[in-house]
Amino acid sequence: MGEAKHVVYWIRRLSDIAAIGWLAMMLLMDLAIAATRGGVQWLVPICGVVGVAAAILRRRFRVETFVVVLALSLASSLVIAVSGFVGVPGAAETGALMILTIGVLRHVEPVRRAAVFGGAALVVLMAEGTSRDPQNKLAFSFILFTAWTMIAAVGGYLRFQQERRKEAVHSVRRAERLELARELHDLVAHHITGIVVQAQAARTVAAMKPEAVLPALDAIAGAGTDALTSMRRLVSVLRAEDEAARTPGTSLADLRLLTERFSANGPRVAFEIGSGIDDHTLAPEVMTTVHRVLREALTNIRKHAPGADWVEAELRRFDQLVLLRIRNFGSAADPRLSRLGGGFGLVGMAERVEALGGRLYAGPGSDGAWEVVAEFPTS
Repeated sequence: MGEAKHVVYWIRRLSDIAAIGWLAMMLLMDLAIAATRGGVQWLVPICGVVGVAAAILRRRFRVETFVVVLALSLASSLVIAVSGFVGVPGAAETGALMILTIGVLRHVEPVRRAAVFGGAALVVLMAEGTSRDPQNKLAFSFILFTAWTMIAAVGGYLRFQQERRKEAVHSVRRAERLELARELHDLVAHHITGIVVQAQAARTVAAMKPEAVLPALDAIAGAGTDALTSMRRLVSVLRAEDEAARTPGTSLADLRLLTERFSANGPRVAFEIGSGIDDHTLAPEVMTTVHRVLREALTNIRKHAPGADWVEAELRRFDQLVLLRIRNFGSAADPRLSRLGGGFGLVGMAERVEALGGRLYAGPGSDGAWEVVAEFPTS
């Protein structure tokens, strides 16, 4: 787990602990009031206990815990109202209901269902404010309505930001898909052209040199197999709604040219290609993806780590695996990017690599250098 993920994890844990501690303090206040007033006022701390438990379990059982607290709170308000007892609304119960409402408004799908749950929370809070203390019902109702308005605004804002993020990711993937459609066209044209040329050559030499026809037919069959394999990989990605790159003929020379151009205007790049790798080692769609990942990683370094001293890039082969690693030293990544969980370029890279059966990691390495690592199968 990267450093940024550790920070997010602990912030989340500490916020949970703070929220539960806040509810526990309010529950103690509810117990003190119930001990003073007695009677059905004891229903209030019972609701508070259930509310605290629901807040603890809200991420595992978001809707279920919310519905249980709603039902128990409404039932308690009705019992207190029917008994004619003059009570006090529950602080822990109300606080738990607000926490649960924020989560429901943010996460429950579809939005219409989340809005219905938010409205139900308002009804329950108004019932709590008007039925438990008839003498001060206007004051309690106003306080609870104001609190509900605030939590509804917070939940709605978080939902809005989440939807914006989803739409942005979808747009990136859609652009990648269109790019891949262009690549599919180029790949098919590349392979079919080779098949046609070899077929014409076989026909030309058939009469003069019949023994040369068989190797030509084998080459045609091999080119056809390669074309079908590439098409299957790329069409499967299109059906999954993603991916991209442009030229089917990206070579190792193109990779070196990319690093040289980057070195001319940014940190110097040391690019090493391991033994056993040449222009024919990887399938065309894998080679274009390697080029894409390298380009995106170097672009991110220029944008988010302009003060990097130097960049190390390597492409190596290990049995049935080819690994591309890009690392920058001397400058941490932009903290804004870490807080956002990565840029949309990383989304496109990861989707593209995984569609070809590989894996991608982006984050701090064991020595503190920021690195992007992409693994590709060779077959």
